[in-house]
Amino acid sequence: MQPLGAGEPAAVGPYRLLGRLGSGGMGRVYLGRSAGGRTVAVKIVHPQYALDEEFRARFRREVAAARRVGGAWTAPVLDADPDAPVPWVATAYAAGPSLAQAVTALGPLPEHTVRALGAGLAEALAAVHALDLVHRDVKPSNVLLTLDGPLLIDFGIARATEGTASLTATGASVGSPGYMAPEQIPGGQVTGAADVFSLGAVLAHAATGHPPFPGDSSAALLYKIVHEEPELGSLDGDLREIAVACLEKDPARRPTPAEVARRLAPRGAAALMAGGWLPGALVEQVSRSAVRILGLEASDDAPSGPVDFPAPSVPGEFGPAPVMTPAAKQAPGKVSVSLAATSAPGETGRGRRVSCTVALAVAGALAAVSLGVATLLDPGGGGGNDTAAGAPSAPGDATGTVPARYLGTWEGKATGLNGTLPMGTFRVTLHQASVGQELGRLRQTDQLGGVCVDLLTLKQVNSTRLLATSTGAKTNHKGCDPAPHDVELTPTGDDLTYTSTSAAEGNPEARLSKVAADD
Repeated sequence: MQPLGAGEPAAVGPYRLLGRLGSGGMGRVYLGRSAGGRTVAVKIVHPQYALDEEFRARFRREVAAARRVGGAWTAPVLDADPDAPVPWVATAYAAGPSLAQAVTALGPLPEHTVRALGAGLAEALAAVHALDLVHRDVKPSNVLLTLDGPLLIDFGIARATEGTASLTATGASVGSPGYMAPEQIPGGQVTGAADVFSLGAVLAHAATGHPPFPGDSSAALLYKIVHEEPELGSLDGDLREIAVACLEKDPARRPTPAEVARRLAPRGAAALMAGGWLPGALVEQVSRSAVRILGLEASDDAPSGPVDFPAPSVPGEFGPAPVMTPAAKQAPGKVSVSLAATSAPGETGRGRRVSCTVALAVAGALAAVSLGVATLLDPGGGGGNDTAAGAPSAPGDATGTVPARYLGTWEGKATGLNGTLPMGTFRVTLHQASVGQELGRLRQTDQLGGVCVDLLTLKQVNSTRLLATSTGAKTNHKGCDPAPHDVELTPTGDDLTYTSTSAAEGNPEARLSKVAADD
């Protein structure tokens, strides 16, 4: 994601813009957030279309149709303004790369992932076709890979440009070369069978790492689609049979989306997602992306101005989701992510980096089988030479100022983001100290067993409140937040209530009970 430029708006409709996700011939896509904290993808169309009244009429109809789409594997349209000076539409934002990005970074996806992907997309298309709608632009960049399953995006928007003077002037057609059905190429009316052809091409791309109709020009791609058989490489078994059936030249010979879904997942696509459907490398990428979004805030002085766009390059495409980087292959995992943030901006007006605690809390039930355990987990178990940068490390003074009420080891479950985000177990050990001395340690253990250790330095204390500076230990892995912040401990009955000022960590809170030191 790119920061907002000087010529880009700070808000669109009721949504504050946090950054630019991508761009293409149709316009630009921004990450936005509502006043209530919901994260959305805001798509602003190219001004050349805004000047075309025929486009506006089509856009209005297609947005209305897209609002009706609400299947499990689609990103719903939440809001739109076809009558704005530059029309826009907002859809639910999902943390995850596009299929195109995932394959580019990791190569062919595992068979189970491809099967789940195909079943989810087929069920989505079945729901769309039941509404007498046709997507017409099913392609890898319009499929997002989320932890809960695939999402088919960009309903209706590309189709709104079909037949408008602004699009005709470019000499382009609706759809994407390499994934268009043969009957789409001449133009005219198409049916849901065209989406099935595109689905077959998408499955082949996911399973083999390359499109079934490769070529170095649009003309070459379109010729192959019409006249040649697909290149399916090593794809075999029923996945190959399904891809071949979907890629039939004759629309009447292709299966329906419901038939594809039944062949890939007789018990439904959700059953294939339940145990984790993405390879571990993708799970880690998506989790990290979700955490970055949770901690992201827009600058109070973000520039605002007219939206200027470069010349269109790929009509019908808004551009990619956030860029992902390659990672080592890992085992599957499963987690659900809700992108709603309430963290406050830091000193610069933008949110600080979210710590490992939030990252791994978001990761939830992610299986940490080959995430590089030596780097994710604190190998010393919180022991050893954990010295925080710039934090005093003198031992506590036996005649210090900390009341006995606070001393000892305390432990409890923590939450962030106003109690909405589980953050694992917090364990605080406090010994006697004077102001400015090391008071003890906070050991944060998330649901995966990942550990971050903070060193606590005493700032103030009395019988009703203890205030300390919490600073990440030097031996922490890179996912932990090293920035110093204040934490407060207050007596609550026989327990201590822990609160933190770290917006980067979601302002954690916990009620801690006293435990034996060796528990």
